[in-house]
Amino acid sequence: MTELTVTQIYAIGAPIVLAMILIEVLFSGLNNKSLYKKDDTLCTIGLLTGNILMVFALKGTTLALHFYLFQFKLFNFSESMPLWMIWIATFLMVDFIFYIYHRISHRVNFLWAIHMSHHSSKEMNFAVSFRQAWFGPISKVPFFMVMPLIGFDPTIIAVVGVISTLWGIVGHTQIVGKLGPLEWVFNTPSHHRVHHGSNAQYIDKNYGNLLIIWDRIFGTFEPEIEKVKFGLVKNVDTFNPSKITFMGWQDIYKNIKKSQNFNNALYLFFGPPKTKN
Repeated sequence: MTELTVTQIYAIGAPIVLAMILIEVLFSGLNNKSLYKKDDTLCTIGLLTGNILMVFALKGTTLALHFYLFQFKLFNFSESMPLWMIWIATFLMVDFIFYIYHRISHRVNFLWAIHMSHHSSKEMNFAVSFRQAWFGPISKVPFFMVMPLIGFDPTIIAVVGVISTLWGIVGHTQIVGKLGPLEWVFNTPSHHRVHHGSNAQYIDKNYGNLLIIWDRIFGTFEPEIEKVKFGLVKNVDTFNPSKITFMGWQDIYKNIKKSQNFNNALYLFFGPPKTKN
């Protein structure tokens, strides 16, 4: 049932996403915006390919782990909540855990070495949303495994996860301006452009996926005021997906080799990144 439902969601979502990209490409060409660069897009395809292979490798294992943990759930929501409420609660919890995971991925060096791939483009378009880290599917597992332990149905988690992933594509564009009252609740393109900015005031801001309320609550919200400079503070200057994937780990290894003691080595691994997006 889960596989069929997830497949149906992708079957519906894929044509919509392709249409969005096509519209953006046409808009870019008609208005001389140069929103898409050949080498950058090819690099994105390389990163996406590795990410997809990792997703397929872990998909069954992750779902099996969730069903195993679900046996030890703290709460049985199906006995206390109607199904529609369970779906809403699952959306909220997935989004909240993603906020935590995303924020920590920017503040812990070894997780940043993984997540940095997504921020390595100096462009901002719908295709950039597919610039996903090869090891991202692994790094998410410890964060989301808490959901079945609390009592969230693994089947619903899987479906909500796919829908949330597809929503994340929407924010990666420059052709949509601010959206009025929606800016208060949802992570709009304006908010997500800020997240991809290397401007000093935009660094480590707007971590939300579907909702922006978590950033507003926990003090990581920043509105889009100054024109956004996309990319990293120290850009990678390569379109090789393998180099981008491993360069952060290489820096960590080099710095740990130079470390004076074990505590310093631990800090270099678990502490904040020295150069940020």
